[in-house]
Amino acid sequence: MPQTPPSDAEARRAIRPVICYPNETLPTPPMELYRAAREGAEKIEEVLIPAREAACFRVPAGAFFRISSVEGPQVGDLNLWNANNLGERFYSGKSRALHGTHLTEGERMWSSFPYLRPLATITGDTLGWYGMDDYGGSVHDVIGTRCDPYTGNLLSGTQYHHCCHSNLTRAFAAETGISLAEAEGHVHDVLNVFMCTGFTRDTGQYFMKASPVRPDDYLEFFAEIDLLGALSACPGGDCSAQHSSDVAACYPLLVEVFQPQEGALEGWESPPINGYDRSHGA
Repeated sequence: MPQTPPSDAEARRAIRPVICYPNETLPTPPMELYRAAREGAEKIEEVLIPAREAACFRVPAGAFFRISSVEGPQVGDLNLWNANNLGERFYSGKSRALHGTHLTEGERMWSSFPYLRPLATITGDTLGWYGMDDYGGSVHDVIGTRCDPYTGNLLSGTQYHHCCHSNLTRAFAAETGISLAEAEGHVHDVLNVFMCTGFTRDTGQYFMKASPVRPDDYLEFFAEIDLLGALSACPGGDCSAQHSSDVAACYPLLVEVFQPQEGALEGWESPPINGYDRSHGA
């Protein structure tokens, strides 16, 4: 039943917010070193992600990888793992807590507990100009989880198999040789590359709108450790109207891997795992 606001309701609402995780003490990525190393880097691999499908790729520590729009406006769902320990994977929730709802150049994709270290650093973003629009929308979000068949079934009773969750599951199973059932447990919340999203101001609901991405736009990363990646070209296309659909116009995405010249990263080392002693007060 409706509740009557207390007499001091406005005073309670007017309390100023406090940032949960002030990030001024986060380790600062050496962006100038990364930019210099990128100058002479040579492409060593590329993977074309078909529309409404996913594929895996590998990036050695100290290399760069770029995700590009190549034919039309298209968003992608990105998973990352430690290539040598699949138990360490991208932690979207902590990346969001440390950097904000959307990631851009100079910010990082952090790994899961108990490791909590940078997996990748964003070194280039051609959509960095977009910022935050009047609706509270921005690009490259870490708030949406990925389109999945379970929510589709819950809301509309469908059995749709080319949503990003299923795409990533099939791609991971094919890459690792494990069963679909086991692979599904490794798929995790994503970085929504190029997707334009936010929360409505009145109801707080997650929204999407047409992505500003165009062919030749890209998001580029520096691999802080050896990475296994999986990228799904979302069946929503640019997510201007719907996702998990065969109706939306969809396009492929291109992943390219670039290896710096020997000696270009002089003094750089992969970040160590988190220093917490894991005693948990016991």
